[in-house]
Amino acid sequence: MPKIKKKVIVGMSGGVDSSVAALLLKKKGFLVEGLFMKNWDEDDGTDYCTAMQDLQDAEAVCKKLGIKLNTANFAPEYWENVFEEFLAEFDLGRTPNPDILCNREIKFKVFKDYAETLGADFIATGHYAKITHDNDEIKLMKGFDDNKDQTYFLSAVPTDGFQNVLFPIGDITKSKVRRIAAESGLITSNKKDSTGICFIGERRFSDFLKQYVSKRPGNIISEDNMVLGKHQGLMFFTIGQRQGIRVGGVKNTDEAPWYVLEKRLETNELVVGQKNTNPKLYTHKIIASKSNWINGKYAKLTSFKCAAKIRYRQADQECKVERFGDSYHVDFVSAQRAATPGQTVVFYDGSECLGGGVIDHVQPSSN
Repeated sequence: MPKIKKKVIVGMSGGVDSSVAALLLKKKGFLVEGLFMKNWDEDDGTDYCTAMQDLQDAEAVCKKLGIKLNTANFAPEYWENVFEEFLAEFDLGRTPNPDILCNREIKFKVFKDYAETLGADFIATGHYAKITHDNDEIKLMKGFDDNKDQTYFLSAVPTDGFQNVLFPIGDITKSKVRRIAAESGLITSNKKDSTGICFIGERRFSDFLKQYVSKRPGNIISEDNMVLGKHQGLMFFTIGQRQGIRVGGVKNTDEAPWYVLEKRLETNELVVGQKNTNPKLYTHKIIASKSNWINGKYAKLTSFKCAAKIRYRQADQECKVERFGDSYHVDFVSAQRAATPGQTVVFYDGSECLGGGVIDHVQPSSN
C-alpha cells in the first residue's frame, strides 16, 4: 500500500523565504499547498501596503512550483487581536511590537486553525528558527544564520502553537536561500526583504499614528526641568530616539544631539538630554510581565541565570532573572541602552529560546 503523503500548508508571504520553504518541502515529498494571508484592509486609497504585489509574487511562485495557493482574509482578527492592542499600548505611552503580536495571534493561531480546515498535517513558514523535540518537549532554537535568527519575534507564541510546525529554512543561511531561489527560477530570488510594518509602509510612523490617536500636547523638558519646547503626544516618541525631537539652539548648552530619556505620563512631559552616553539612557535592571515560557520548566523557577536581549539582533546579554508574583525582575551584568516599556525582552539558554515578556518598568542606572 503506497505511503500517504503528509500535507503541509505554507504561509506564502510573497517573499523569498517562504518561497524556498515551499520548494524544500515539495522536494522532501510533502503534499504542499500555499496560503496567502491578507491581514490589513487598505481602505485609504494609498499604495503604502505591498499586499497586492506580494500576492502576485506568491501566485507566480506557486505556479512555478506547481502547487495550489489558497487565500484568506484575517484582517478582522488582526484588527481585534493585534492592532487594537497595538493602539492601546501606545495610548499608555509604551512602544509595542506588532510583529510579535502577529506571530502569537495570527500566524500560529488563526492561520494554524484555518490550515487545519484545509486538511493540513503541518503548517510551515519562512522563519529563520528551528524546532526540536526533546523527550516529547518542544523547544524553540535559534536559526543557523545568526544574522537572520527570528526567535525574538516568536518568543510570545505558546508552546502548543509550535505543535506540527515546520521551519524549512532554519538550517540554512539567507545567502543560500537566495541562491536556491535563483537556481530554481523563482521570481522572488532577488526581492528586497520587507522591513517595518505592512500597514505603515513607507509613511512616517507619526503620520500614520495620527490617524488613530489624538494629539496630547505637552512640554519637552531638560533633565533639570527647563522647558525646551512642545511635543504633540508622548506616543510619538520612544526611549533613545534622536530624530524628530526638534530641540536645538538651547541657551547655555552645546551642539550635541538630544535624545529622549523619559516619558512622564503623569505630567505629560517628554524628558530629553544630550549625548548618546547619557547615563539615563542606560539600565542594569528591568521589570517584565505578560511572560510566555516556551520551555515550561522556567515558568516554575523563581530565580535563574540565562541570557536575554531587549531588541532584535542584539547580542545575547548575561542576566539574572527573579520572579515576583506575575512579574520578572531582570538584572543585567552589562548596562543596556534604551530599554523601552512595551518592547519585549527575550530569554535564551545558549541556542534555545526560553520565552519572553513585555518590559513594564526600567530602572535607570543613574538611580
